[in-house]
Amino acid sequence: MRRIPIALSAAVLAAAGLSACGVVETEPNLIAGKLAYVEKCGSCHVLNRAGTKGIQGPNLDEAFRQSLADGIERSTIQGVVHRQIEIPNRDPQLDPQTGEELIAMPADLVEGDLARDVAAYVAYASAQGGEDPGRLADIGTSEAEGTAKAEGGKVEIPADPMGQLVYEFANAEAPAGALEMNSPNDSNVDHNIALEGGGLDEIGPVVANGGVSTIKVEVKPGAYTFYCSVPGHREGGMEGELTVK
Repeated sequence: MRRIPIALSAAVLAAAGLSACGVVETEPNLIAGKLAYVEKCGSCHVLNRAGTKGIQGPNLDEAFRQSLADGIERSTIQGVVHRQIEIPNRDPQLDPQTGEELIAMPADLVEGDLARDVAAYVAYASAQGGEDPGRLADIGTSEAEGTAKAEGGKVEIPADPMGQLVYEFANAEAPAGALEMNSPNDSNVDHNIALEGGGLDEIGPVVANGGVSTIKVEVKPGAYTFYCSVPGHREGGMEGELTVK
């Protein structure tokens, strides 16, 4: 799997430390930053305080843990993240651990003051234990809940509308026979629906921005797994169990 790189060299950290003094002219809005981070960044990154579990990009707790332990100021981390958001590294690179080719972080995910807010929240939350306090505690990732039940040979399992790595339902139930599985995705993050088990391995089209991923299968009594096949999404928790009776 390709992973999104982030610059962490001593030279970059030093440069960010010099520039950070000029970046933060007013207090950043951590609430806006956390909201935007969860929606725009959480599908690719782990950040425990935000509850995000994406694995295509660096783990943002581990990425800065040693630097923070060595005494780097969080304002310097904010500068590094802000620069990475504004000017993603476009040069081909290899993951030093796996040797796999890296992909650059998409450009223009967030801009202007919101980019600064996201950078400030990541710097605030990175490698922090516990939970966010106050109003920040009300913001975070959703969890799949309940069971989607098939009606008329169809079952609908929407993707989270904020683009997080979760379906709205944790499980699904259907009778044996022909089954159409639909997964609407209102977010701008790519998702789909796929099903495996009982000899099936069916993968629906990847969709975003109001698209619907659909598969049509014949199911027998037993347990199946539905999941998102976009790289890193299933590993991040985007899967559930379909029970056929």
